This record gives sequence, structure tokens and C-alpha cells, in this order.
Amino acid sequence: MKIPSARTMVTSSIVAAALAGGAAIAQQSTPSQGVPNQQAVPSNHANSIQPETTLSVSASGEVSRAPDIATITAGVQTEAETASAAMSQNAASMEGVYSALEAAGVAARDMQTSNLSLQPRYDYSNRDGAPPRLVGYTASNQLSVKVRDLNNLGRTMDAIVQEGGNTISGLQFSLDNPTEARNEARRQAIQTAVRRANLYAQETGYRVARIVTINEQSSGGYQPQPMMAMRAEAADASTKVAQGEVSYAVTVDVTFELRQ
Repeated sequence: MKIPSARTMVTSSIVAAALAGGAAIAQQSTPSQGVPNQQAVPSNHANSIQPETTLSVSASGEVSRAPDIATITAGVQTEAETASAAMSQNAASMEGVYSALEAAGVAARDMQTSNLSLQPRYDYSNRDGAPPRLVGYTASNQLSVKVRDLNNLGRTMDAIVQEGGNTISGLQFSLDNPTEARNEARRQAIQTAVRRANLYAQETGYRVARIVTINEQSSGGYQPQPMMAMRAEAADASTKVAQGEVSYAVTVDVTFELRQ
């Protein structure tokens, strides 16, 4: 596992007197005549520290796991001369897709319509400036399907096609509950940031006093494009799918206060 190189920046706004060992004293206003109880106005910034030396560190953590679910987009696209015929044929074929998914053990909660459309088709080959000619209609019905039995994924896709489905796309692997993987990536990122902060502080004669801010950017569930291989050597051969691993990454930008 590789941790991307960090971008580290040290900023210092210590006044010359503090560098020389002098104490930084907060100046307070003296009550003015005729204005009772006049005091210095404190900073409105919750993390105001003056004078300050801050260190900003960016660090990342990444965790890879074997996936336990797959999401595919599958459905039917049909063409006919009339809109009603296109929709009717599409509906009939979709009944087969639903039946195949139910037979494969896919629960109703794991099927959701992701696209339903009906579009006219035109012939644009007319010459002499003639307008395009309507030649028919295309109906499409697509489902987003979550497959939890990955050992049955190839056979599930085969069953969809055998029962009338003619479109399968968007295969993605992921973890059904990625919380632990993300938290592990967070632990790696913050531990790396703290180690780097302590290293810089030690080498410059400071110590880490506290964390001022933490910002996080995360990504997850990505993997190389899955490989699918259609096999026709035997009638009962199913589509083979390589699952690989999915990765979850977290990057933290941490600002530390340093003190001598």
C-alpha cells in the first residue's frame, strides 16, 4: 500500500521579541475618561493564537478489501414502428428480466429502475433538403441491480440475457458496509500526519502543542474496470467475472500549533 507524498508547509508569524525569548504580552486598553469599563476586544476567531507558529501537513491513507456486492445496470431496449408497440414489446421482455433476477435470489429492495424512456427514430438520409423521416420508436427500460451473491454474478447476468434482457453495463464492485475500511484509512492518514508533524517540530526546535484544524477528503469503492469473459465452449458455461479488490482512500489536511 502506497501513501501519496505529502505537501508540507511551515508558516511562522512569531515576532522578533518572541524569537529572542521575550514574552508576548497581550496589550489591554486603559479606561478612557468618560468611558467606564473600557477593555480590549478579544479576537472573534475560535482558534486565535498570537503569536503563533503553525505547521500544515497533508497525509493520506488507503485500504483495499475484497468486495462483497456488485451493482450492474441491466434491462431491455426495443424498437418498433409505433410507440405503443415499442413499449408493449419492452414490457413483455422486462417481465422475463424480473423473473430471472428473482430466480437468482435478487431481492426486490435491490432492484431499482434507473432509466425509462421512449424516443422517436428518424431517417436523416434524405437529400435535397427534405426533412428527416420518422421511421419508428425506441423504448428502453433499465434497472440498477445489486447482486450480493458474487459467486452467482456471472450466472445472474447470463439469466438476464436468456430471459429477454439485451443490455448490461456499469458493473461496479463495492463493500456493502464500507465504514470499517474508511475508518482504517482515516487512522492511517492521521497517524502519518502526526508523525510528520512531530518530525518537523523536533528538527526545528519546537514541539507540537495542539491541532488547530483538520480537513478531510475521501473517496472509495473504486477499482480497475472489471474483466468479463464470455465462454462458449460448453452450453452450461457462464460469464466469468474477475472481482479484484476495491479501495477506500482518505486524505487529511491538518494544521498544528508548534511551541518552543
